[in-house]
Amino acid sequence: MSKIRKYFDKLKPDRYSNLKVVALCVLTATTFWILNALNKDNYTTVVNQSIVFLYDQEEYMAVGELPGFINIQINGNGWDLLRKYFRIQATPFVIKLDDPASKGYVLTRDIERELADNLSPTQLVSIIQDTVKFTIDPIVSRKIKIELDTTENILSNNFRFASPITIDPETVTVTGAISVLQKLDGKLLVDMGEDNVNKNFSKLLPLVLPKEYRDYLELEEQAVLVSFDVVEFLEGKIDLPLTKRYFPSEVSIDESINSVSLEYLLDERSLEEFQKLELSAIVNYNNRNEEDSTVNIALSKKPSYLEIVAFDPPTFKLIYE
Repeated sequence: MSKIRKYFDKLKPDRYSNLKVVALCVLTATTFWILNALNKDNYTTVVNQSIVFLYDQEEYMAVGELPGFINIQINGNGWDLLRKYFRIQATPFVIKLDDPASKGYVLTRDIERELADNLSPTQLVSIIQDTVKFTIDPIVSRKIKIELDTTENILSNNFRFASPITIDPETVTVTGAISVLQKLDGKLLVDMGEDNVNKNFSKLLPLVLPKEYRDYLELEEQAVLVSFDVVEFLEGKIDLPLTKRYFPSEVSIDESINSVSLEYLLDERSLEEFQKLELSAIVNYNNRNEEDSTVNIALSKKPSYLEIVAFDPPTFKLIYE
């Protein structure tokens, strides 16, 4: 750029003035040529014709973005083609759909004549694509079930559900595009919005549709009442006498061990009942693991209010004479 500037700086004023005249002449000639060319007829080009769909929006809903234009080839005067190309004062072509959910496309041959009538003063040569595809669903209403989202543990450590989870109402009405509604698979999960619950729960929770469905579905109800009871399981440890069952005479375990330690969790409501329970650790030869010659430990009784955490030792090695 600096070299060009130096070159012009060296030019004499009269030569510089002549260059300006030449440039102006070229520009003028080019302009006249373009204007003359645009005044001629029988040009052909491809343009984007904007379109809109007309349908009953109280009965149907578009799922996703509808096509906004189609590619067409037109013939006509240069000025008219220029206006079409740059969409100057362009009016969208209206495609009427009486039953848009019956099929997801329109054949362009079915709209060709009407489109040609709307392109005056240019003439339609052809429509480049043979179909215009779209997704428009009927709007329906369905009852779906509400469930509490328990994919992650919402209770505090050592707490358990002590009652069924009740939800009021159990079902809600959803209205919207049928294909989107079907993706819910008949249920909607409600988020508690908290974790580490350690007491009985009763709370009005808001209903929220998945983000990707909110443009297409509406909920009639906005919240549900979720209730449940919880109970704490107490940690404990106890030594239990060891009892062998169904051992052949030639098979034994370490005779020096006559008891095992049990770590457990106990329903706090059953503490008194547990204290009266007589338990022992059972080593049953019939339950042996033949691959590694070990046998696991089991309780003589397993009440529902007791959860086994661990035995110590966890297994016994079988000794063959």
